[in-house]
Amino acid sequence: MFTATKLQVATYLLGVCPFSIAFLVFLNSSVSFVITDLVGKRDGVGNAVGSLGFADELLALVACPFWGLLSDRMGLRFVCVSAYLIICLALVLFVQAKNVYPQLLLARLFFSLGGAAASTMVTAIIPAVTSPLRDTSVDHHHQTRAAQDLVANGHVSSPSIESEVTITPELFMSRYSRHKADRTLPAESPDIIRSTSQVAGFVGMFTGCGALIALTVFLPIPAKFQYAGVGEKAALKDSFYIVAAVAFVLAVWCFFGLRHLEGKPRKGFSNSSASQAEVRVLGRLGPLGQMLHSFRTAVLAGFKQTEIAIGYIGGFVARASSVGISLFIPLLVNAMFLSSALCDAQDTNGDHTGLPDIKRKCPRAYIVAAELTGVTETVALVFAPIFGYWAAKASRKEVPLLVASIAGVIGYPLFANEFDPDERNTSKRVAAFLAASLIGISQIGAIVCSLGTLSRGVLLASPKTSPTSLSSEGQGNGRHADEVDPLLSAVPQSTGETPLSDLKGSIAGVYSLYGGAAILILTKVGGLLFDKVSLGAPFYIMAVFNALLMVACAFLSIRQRDERGPIQEADPHDSR
Repeated sequence: MFTATKLQVATYLLGVCPFSIAFLVFLNSSVSFVITDLVGKRDGVGNAVGSLGFADELLALVACPFWGLLSDRMGLRFVCVSAYLIICLALVLFVQAKNVYPQLLLARLFFSLGGAAASTMVTAIIPAVTSPLRDTSVDHHHQTRAAQDLVANGHVSSPSIESEVTITPELFMSRYSRHKADRTLPAESPDIIRSTSQVAGFVGMFTGCGALIALTVFLPIPAKFQYAGVGEKAALKDSFYIVAAVAFVLAVWCFFGLRHLEGKPRKGFSNSSASQAEVRVLGRLGPLGQMLHSFRTAVLAGFKQTEIAIGYIGGFVARASSVGISLFIPLLVNAMFLSSALCDAQDTNGDHTGLPDIKRKCPRAYIVAAELTGVTETVALVFAPIFGYWAAKASRKEVPLLVASIAGVIGYPLFANEFDPDERNTSKRVAAFLAASLIGISQIGAIVCSLGTLSRGVLLASPKTSPTSLSSEGQGNGRHADEVDPLLSAVPQSTGETPLSDLKGSIAGVYSLYGGAAILILTKVGGLLFDKVSLGAPFYIMAVFNALLMVACAFLSIRQRDERGPIQEADPHDSR
């Protein structure tokens, strides 16, 4: 399942995956405390929190593709280390702000840069830890030079030209196919399919654990300091410093733990499979032009390859689901409690609780919302390895993602219609928890299956080749290639397509770009409709997103079947 070393896998699963989300959850949950307790702003806190979050996602739309492109040139380890160093510094600067604009905004944008890098690397590292392919170009070069040296020194006899002339084209192509199979796997390789799907299941599970780390370890730190006698402001600052120290330790861990993860990073296109004309053009454009070319290739891959397309759409739904759960479930619960007059005389606990305004006004709503989101995340953790195993074993790889989207189509509207704040209405409360479970299944299914599908598409895609010397050159001169020239010189030439395995960072960046766009749409459009039209509007938007994913899976499944059909029918008639 894993082809990386134990240290690399441990760094990825135990470090990168959980903490990429843990720091974000901690900051999102603590930002209101910083605004009220440190900055001293009492009015318009909700608007300030929303504006900071919107700016965060807006910058992430640009930052995620940038970090992905940079990782293709500088390496995955460089981006991971940079991500957690930026997060460390941003957390320290966050509690130094004296006002919301511009100081807190700039600190949040700086944090967004690090968070975008960390989330992009969660996706980009999967092909690196599961790919059976390594950068063998350097080894092959050394082996060739060593063989030449041995021949020159007389230690090994050189194969005769005559022995190569007697090889038939069919025999040479079979040998070449076997040699190529050692470096690139065919699209139907079961090893890639199983490994990427199973690893994606573990990624989803450990990423979910990151949210639990934030909720159970990071967030209670200020309260523990206050119980020890530390002042409220000092306790909040010290908690940020501790979490920043964790980010610094994680950066050091990634520096040592991700060494030699992917071989030598690609600095340019000179050693890729691109055509010489393309290399010259990109060389004139410089590094920026090369990065833009990689970004364009990654975007167009979603329109050319079904696995990449499904991965992008699944990432769109997965990121939107995370916001739907963490933001709109508590928001709907609180609004329903307040509108039903079930929060009477519950705001007498005083400010010593340390709860933000929304929790002080109705503690029962906060408890119920915590229970519902807790059920959702627990179900997601349980189903993460299940979806990973199912995606690895299923003959139709799009079926698990199709089931996850159906769960979302059912779960989101069901929750919006069936939730009732009155706990005496047992049937509706049970239906609400059932809907929350379906939402959790939808979320983790979209995460696991989209990551697995995307990584599989990256690993399976390879540049097409065309045997020029065997066909056009040899036969165009009126003679067969096996009659005159050594066939070892007739290696198939590249058609100029850059292999997606060289662009895994760029593709991960585009994947995150789709997710960021989904978050912006849901938060702005869903929030507006929540206030103006209906409390259930964000949940209906999520149902529409899942319906689009469901249709895409079905359509692409049919298209993929039709594309494979003619090839399978043509084989029996091939007499060569």
